[in-house]
Amino acid sequence: MMLRVFSFARDRRGAAAAEMALVLPLLLTIMYGSLELGNYFMNEHSLVKAVRDGARFAARQSFTNYTSCSGSPGGTVVDDTTKVVRNGYLSGGTLVTPRVEASNISVTTSCKTDAGGQTMSGIYAGRDVNGDGQTDAQIVTVRAEVPYQPILGFFGFSVSGMELNARSEAAVAGM
Repeated sequence: MMLRVFSFARDRRGAAAAEMALVLPLLLTIMYGSLELGNYFMNEHSLVKAVRDGARFAARQSFTNYTSCSGSPGGTVVDDTTKVVRNGYLSGGTLVTPRVEASNISVTTSCKTDAGGQTMSGIYAGRDVNGDGQTDAQIVTVRAEVPYQPILGFFGFSVSGMELNARSEAAVAGM
């Protein structure tokens, strides 16, 4: 009986399998964790880029669409900007921004006035949008908020309440 105990203690067959069984959960956690983190940053980056492109597009629209210092711009600026954020360009096509719906995108405008004795020049010279006698430089803000969809959602894991947010501002330059 004693001989069998000693031979069992010296037997190395299956040691690699036992070590692998101990290390495998840690390896899988690191592997899927890094995959999920990469997916999160890729989705966040594409949303930020899309919102920045939308703000630049909206800022290049005609001054006639920006008649107020608050609210949304007029004309088709909001609809066109939403298309740019979702698709990357104005006409149809596939979505480039992950799971962003038109209802998740907002386009607003605000004004920066020449208060404090500073006089705006260039394209803003003499532009008084809100009627207060001061020159106004208009800023367009595009925001998007999208629920994050994890890769591991396919395996039953869920992350509820996690959102991807992006915001970009651009000075309205008109056409």
